Order: sequence, then C-alpha cells, then structure tokens
Amino acid sequence: MPPPGRTASGPAPALARRGLLALPLLAALPARAAGYAQGQLVTGRVAPGSRLALDGRAVRVGPGGEYAFGFGRDHGPEAVLTVTPPGGHPQPQALAVARREWKVQSIKGLPPAQVTPDAEALRRIAAERERLAAARAVDSPQPFFAEGFVLPARGRVSGVFGSQRILNGEPRQPHYGFDIAAPVGTPLHAACSGRVTLAAEFFFFGRIIVLDHGHGVSTLYAHCAEIEVAEGQRVAAGQRIGAIGMTGRVTGPHLHFGLSWFSTWLDAEPVLPPVTG
Repeated sequence: MPPPGRTASGPAPALARRGLLALPLLAALPARAAGYAQGQLVTGRVAPGSRLALDGRAVRVGPGGEYAFGFGRDHGPEAVLTVTPPGGHPQPQALAVARREWKVQSIKGLPPAQVTPDAEALRRIAAERERLAAARAVDSPQPFFAEGFVLPARGRVSGVFGSQRILNGEPRQPHYGFDIAAPVGTPLHAACSGRVTLAAEFFFFGRIIVLDHGHGVSTLYAHCAEIEVAEGQRVAAGQRIGAIGMTGRVTGPHLHFGLSWFSTWLDAEPVLPPVTG
C-alpha cells in the first residue's frame, strides 16, 4: 500500500520534484486495489517537521516524521490528506477509499438480558462508554505504533471486524473487534508497546484492558479472566498483561481484540501476524 507521496509504482512525480516523499510504511496493511480501504490503519513517515491533516483534521507527526490515521468501517469513497513540508506550502492529496463487503453473523439462544439490558444496566453501560471514550481519546506523543504489532494471543479466529451481528433475530451494531477463541487462562500479551489507560470490569466487555500506543492509536482486550497490569503502567510488546476468559456478555471463552484511532474503530486483523492455535 503506497504511503502519502507515493503511487503503487513509486514516488509520485509532482511530489518528488518538491522533495515531499514519505518514507516506507512502518506497519501497513496489505495493498488493496484502491490503495486504501474502509477499516484501515495507515501508518508511515514524512519528513520531520512536516504537518499533516486528514479531511481538515490535524494528524500528529512524531519527531521522526511518524504518523498514523485510520478509515472507519463506513468511511466514504474519498479522503483528502494534506501534507505541508517544513517551510513549504500545503499539498492536498486525494485518497480513494475502497468499499468493503461485511459478513452477517447470526447468534441465537442468548438470554434476553444479554440482548436487551434493564434500566440499571443501561445506566452502567452509559458510564462505561464514557470511561472507554476517555481512554481512546488519549493523544500521547510517543509513536509506539511505529514498532508494529505482535499477536496478542493464540487460538482460533471466531469473529471478524465489521460483521453485522443479529442477536436472537434482532440486528445490532457492527462488530468492531477481532475475536480469538481459546481456553480460559490462555496467556494474553500486549500487541504493541505502550501505556495502560484502562483496566476495569465492564457490563458487556467484562474485564477489559486498553493500551495507548501513541498518536491516538490504541488496542483493547476484552472478556479477560485476569488483568495483570494497572492503569498508568508501561508495557512492552509481547509482555503478558492478562489471560483470556469469558467475563462480561459472552457465549464462550475468547479475546475480543479491538484497534482504534481515537474514536474510530479499525480492522485489527491485517496488522497482526497470522493467528495460530
């Protein structure tokens, strides 16, 4: 997948003449026909001191030129990335964002309380959403995401990003995680270096961990049997942070693994190594 300032066959000629070239991507998704796609995390480097904006929203650039941004599940067909080199003028680049087809996943036989929570549970859920939103809103400067990602757990893929779930016949919001099924107690590892911004127990997610990897990139680990880190703690990629469980609202033991850029959920599967049992 070409980073800003490059085409599929090499540097964009107009940008090359201006010396406005992005370095190779640090952790890219496999190239798709249009270069970019819904659900995609995009990371890379531009010349240090450059400024970036995606559709008018400022994108943090690290001291080495590192950047990250993402396209949500339902992003439209186009985006505009504006690159301003040090001492230069803004250079807008039109990005085509390919539409993806999402799976429909039907789950039956769930207890009614899991599908339609009562009033007290709804109040709890609302408060937990605020806590999760605050953890995902962190915009720290250190670009840990530039290291790339490792597999958080071994097991069987049991759920994919973007699928439309139908619970007991009722359509629900899309599934924004990547699920790995494994026995309770299976070790759970940090997918990337970072800092713990949330370690708690939620209604739906059960025991949950959120790690900040810099520039708004974060990962989420839900339904844990155990949490072995504390909020504010620094962790290294591959470090054990807990164990897979079936806490919260689940039908079996698994890891619900989430990837996001601020409030935008992204597809985690393509940035990870292949899942093995």
